[in-house]
Amino acid sequence: MPPAARNLFEKRFLDFQKLQMSYLIAVTGKGGVGKTTIAALLINRLIARNRKPVLAVDADPNTCLDAALGVSVQKTVGGVREEAREIASKGMSIGISKQELLEMKIAECLVEAKDFDLIAMGRPEGPGCYCYANNVLKSVLAEISSNYPYVVLDNEAGLENLSRRIVQEVDLLIMAADPSRMGLETIKRLHGLAREMDLKYKQLAIIVNRLRGNELPAYINDIKVVTGAEFVVGLPDDGELAELAESGKNIEMISPDNILIKQIDELLTKVFGSTFLQKGGPPEATV
Repeated sequence: MPPAARNLFEKRFLDFQKLQMSYLIAVTGKGGVGKTTIAALLINRLIARNRKPVLAVDADPNTCLDAALGVSVQKTVGGVREEAREIASKGMSIGISKQELLEMKIAECLVEAKDFDLIAMGRPEGPGCYCYANNVLKSVLAEISSNYPYVVLDNEAGLENLSRRIVQEVDLLIMAADPSRMGLETIKRLHGLAREMDLKYKQLAIIVNRLRGNELPAYINDIKVVTGAEFVVGLPDDGELAELAESGKNIEMISPDNILIKQIDELLTKVFGSTFLQKGGPPEATV
């Protein structure tokens, strides 16, 4: 990584040089089931338990994780890919390789907040695909992620980002669905696709979002057996969350006694053990 980019990252992470590996949580599912809200809730609860800083990665081209977290993305990886291409085509990057130039531009995408940083994939703003920028993002994430105790990856619908191997292995894969029979069937299809792609993850959690009552659908038991999921969580259709969204407020404004907070805390306690509820250092994840 070129010096300018390295300095930006090192300024943020001097206190975390002793960390060897970060814990990676990836959220996926079909479109419209609340993946971004779930990712934001996870980040909120990690920070609340002093598991910070968190690296938030918005891998959905329709960037919206920033709004859920109360920050604003000015540049995305897709956008700076075009900037780097234009600079290189005009011969303005003499002495800098194409990859170094793109790495510098990706460093400019990093949004720094008090307890988390955010980087957004965005969408290409010109012809071509993500392939090259995706490979550079993968190398940058591999280099900087170890400076964060936790990384939360908010994926686009499906498994395409994970299939591109942006990360090599996921510690906790969360598949989100709505409570409809079709929504839960999507979980089965995603799980089958993950097996076909040999997607590597250590633990699997299923989150059924926007429940109209307190009970999970009976069919979820079949889904759990088929997928081998270690955890199944139901999140109710919450009025307070809807009001926050309608008024343009972010997840930080949610009441600490909200049922969604309780449910996410319970999930993370099952994943990490009872020490998660203590505001200490990073807990050891169960395997």
